[in-house]
Amino acid sequence: MATKKPTSKKATGSAASATSAAAAARQAKVSAARAQKAESKAERLEEQLERLRSLDKVGVHKKLHGFVEFLREQSVVGLAIGLVLGTQAKVLVDQLIASFINPLVGILLPGQGTLKEKVFTVHVNGKVAVFGWGAFVISVLTFVVVAAVVYFVFKGLKLDRLDKKKDA
Repeated sequence: MATKKPTSKKATGSAASATSAAAAARQAKVSAARAQKAESKAERLEEQLERLRSLDKVGVHKKLHGFVEFLREQSVVGLAIGLVLGTQAKVLVDQLIASFINPLVGILLPGQGTLKEKVFTVHVNGKVAVFGWGAFVISVLTFVVVAAVVYFVFKGLKLDRLDKKKDA
């Protein structure tokens, strides 16, 4: 019978310990390599960010900032809002004149029809020219009413305070 030689736990333990130490060393190497890669990548990203910041200060940002300043200084947004509101105010005033003022003036003036239909005719050498003075009066009246509405809204809401010029 062959007897087995007893193996010592120490030998087995030291071999396992050496294997785990080698694995730990490899793991440390891999971790160090990963850390170095990450650090290198972070440095490259910081360099790219710095380049973008320098371009931003000189290029696109400066142009965009200039455009925004133009919009602020020239009150372009306020102008656009005023245009939209003015257009709607004109539509409202046109309807007011067509629905109420024009028929009222038509009743007060002699003849038939509304103010818009009022004309006078000039005959010269057999030629006839028809002037629609009623339509012109309506246009003038519309302009005056729109201007008055804009003025009173502007003053009533105290919007003149918003248009203070900057001190140079």
